[in-house]
Amino acid sequence: MKSKAASSDPPNANALPRPGERKRGVDGYLGYLLRQANAASSHALQQALADLGLTAPQFLVLTLVKAYPGQPAAQIARLAPLTPQTLTVIVRNLERDGALTRTAPAAGRAISLNVTPAGEALLVQCRARTAPLEARMAAGLSPEEESVVRRWLVRVATEFAADGDIAPLA
Repeated sequence: MKSKAASSDPPNANALPRPGERKRGVDGYLGYLLRQANAASSHALQQALADLGLTAPQFLVLTLVKAYPGQPAAQIARLAPLTPQTLTVIVRNLERDGALTRTAPAAGRAISLNVTPAGEALLVQCRARTAPLEARMAAGLSPEEESVVRRWLVRVATEFAADGDIAPLA
């Protein structure tokens, strides 16, 4: 049994830091901190959508198709960013589940994607689950601070997008 004094010993220097500690905190590299935040929020998103049978990438694609109806799959893949192969699988699954339709275009044009009424209803359910996550992300920020964070994230994305297309995630 450890004594009470032992519980105040300094943490093991070899122990991995938790988010917010050492290089996983404010002294960490910005790129790593962005990746860490993305991983944590993506995991929370996946958990929030799990009971709907929807993955985070499916939610992303459904959201993008709703925002940009009638676009070809290649354009949605670029926006996501996902590989064309990954997007094809996602679109097939969403189409199978009745959330998306692929419309055959006039000759020489790419197949366009559209959200179905069932897909719109699914998005409403998704938004009900994701709104609390958005609120958690912005918790403790004033509206002005949140605006600064949003502008900074957009600036980072546009700065690096100027170097070329964003590499697909999967």
